[in-house]
Amino acid sequence: MNNYPYYVEVNGHKYKINTDFRYAIKCNEIAQDETIGDFERALAIIYTLFGDEGIENPNDYEKLLKMAQKYLSCGKELDGSADKPDMDFIEDYAYIKTSFRSDYGIKLDEENMHWYEFMEMMNGLSNSELGDCCILNRVRNLRNFDMKDIKDPKERDKIKKAKESVALKKTKRENHLTKKQEESMERLNKILGL
Repeated sequence: MNNYPYYVEVNGHKYKINTDFRYAIKCNEIAQDETIGDFERALAIIYTLFGDEGIENPNDYEKLLKMAQKYLSCGKELDGSADKPDMDFIEDYAYIKTSFRSDYGIKLDEENMHWYEFMEMMNGLSNSELGDCCILNRVRNLRNFDMKDIKDPKERDKIKKAKESVALKKTKRENHLTKKQEESMERLNKILGL
């Protein structure tokens, strides 16, 4: 039996987590959506992970959001340092599906897999600098490839074009907030009593 979380407890109330990996990927998508304010984003994440029950208890929003962050990071504390992303769950989903199928024989669209198990399997996908790895990790390795040691201009241009062809298209959220986002955060803080 695994030790994956299926519930969180806040103020003596147990909330069931929507544990299927697709819910976590949806939360990731919501977190990056710049078209919605921070308050709405927080509520959308709470709703996605905890359903109606999470939304019905505004007094628990702050703790539920912290629990959601902990769950989405698979229980690991985030140190705040962020490397340049080399993968996006939405943009790279076709690569992810193909990699799960080639490495594990799993058809992701037919699976109901816990987020923690999904992430463990993501981390276990074949990867080798010699090229013997799944398609997702070949793409990630290319995105991370440092061209500084490539002296031949033709080879450099070839690798540059290859990197551009697999580059992530989404731009990640900026670290500074717009006026609208600041107002949204202030509303959230007032509701949460901060």
